[in-house]
Amino acid sequence: MDYMKTFEGIVKAQLERVERLKNEQDFTDYQSLERIVIGVIGGDGIGPAITDQAKRVLEHLLKAEIQKGKVEINVIDGLTIENRAACGKAIPDDVLEEIKKCNVLLKGPTTTPRKGDKWANVESANVAMRKELDLFANVRPVVISEQGIDWTFFRENTECLYAMGSQGVNISDDLAIDFRVITSQGTERIARLAFEYARANGKKKVTIVTKANVVKTTDGKFLEVCKKVAREYPEIVCDDWYIDIMTAKLIDDKRRKEFEVFVLPNLYGDILTDEAAELQGGVGTAGSANLGKKYCMFEAVHGSAPRMVEEKRDIYADPSSVIRAGAMLLNHIGYAKESEMLYKALADCSAEKKLVMTGRNDGATGAEYADYIMSKL
Repeated sequence: MDYMKTFEGIVKAQLERVERLKNEQDFTDYQSLERIVIGVIGGDGIGPAITDQAKRVLEHLLKAEIQKGKVEINVIDGLTIENRAACGKAIPDDVLEEIKKCNVLLKGPTTTPRKGDKWANVESANVAMRKELDLFANVRPVVISEQGIDWTFFRENTECLYAMGSQGVNISDDLAIDFRVITSQGTERIARLAFEYARANGKKKVTIVTKANVVKTTDGKFLEVCKKVAREYPEIVCDDWYIDIMTAKLIDDKRRKEFEVFVLPNLYGDILTDEAAELQGGVGTAGSANLGKKYCMFEAVHGSAPRMVEEKRDIYADPSSVIRAGAMLLNHIGYAKESEMLYKALADCSAEKKLVMTGRNDGATGAEYADYIMSKL
C-alpha cells in the first residue's frame, strides 16, 4: 500500500468537505412545508420492536394531522446488519434513497460490526447517516429535577475520530494508525447552535469540553473556535474543562448543578452523554437528536441488544428511549404541545410504576408499556 497516497486522498477529501461547509444551506422551516414526512427506521436487534411502539405513539398524537395530510409516516426497512453486510455498505443505496425522501427520521438502534465478528467490516450506520445527511449536531438532554440537574449536550457529530473510523491503516502487524479531523467550519456551527440554544432558553452557562492540553492541534482548534464564538454571546458565561476531570464532575453532587449546556467533540460527547444518561436511569431511558440543516434524525441512545432477540425477549425491550426521541422529534417539527404531553406521560408512567419493564417475561411487554403511555395522553 502507498501510505502517502492514502493520506493524500484523506486530506483532499476533507479539504473538499470544508469547501462544501462554506456554502451550506439554512435550516429547514418545517412550518412552511405542505407535508412533513416522518421516516421510521427499525434498524436491527430490538430496534424494530421498540420503534414500532414509538410509531404507534406518534400516530396516536398526530392522528388529526395525519388525516389532514399534514403529516405522513413512512416505515423504512432494510437497515439491518444482515442487509448491510450483504451489500457491503453502511447504508444500502435503496434504503438511502428512501431516507432522503423524508424530512425527519425516527431510528431504532443498529449493530456495528467489530473486529472478529461474523459480519463484514462495514462502517457504523449511524456514522454513515450523519455524514450522508450532514447531521452535525447530536443533542442530548438529561433532566433529573430532584437532583437539580438540567443538562443539554451539543456533541459534534461529523468530525473527530468516529467520522474516519473506517479509514484507518494497518501499516504492519505491529503498527495501526487512525485519523482524527476537526475543522473550523464544523466547530463553529456546533458552537453557535449551543450558544443560540442557551440564549433562547435562558441558560447562563456553556461549558466547552476538550483535552486541548494534550491533543493540541485538533482539540486546540475546537477550543479556540468555540471561544471565538463565545465572545459573540457576552451575557453567557463560557468555561472549559478537560474530558477526564469532566467525567468526575458529573458525579460530584456539589459541582454538577453548576453546569447547563455543554459543547464537545464527537468521542468525548459519546462518553459524557452515556454517563449522564446513567444518572438519569440508564441509557435505555435516553433519546437523542441528530440535527442538520436539511435533515434531522432522532434515535435511542442504547445499542441493538442482539442477545435479547436470540433469547426471544425483544417483545420485552423497553421502548422508552425511542419514544422519548419521538417527543424530541415532535418539538423539533413544531408540535410543542404534543411533545410536552408525551414527556409528561413518560414521567408519570416512570413515577407510578404500575407497569415495570424488566426485559423479561416477569415485566411488561413494550406494547403494554406503550399502551400505558398512551392512556396518559
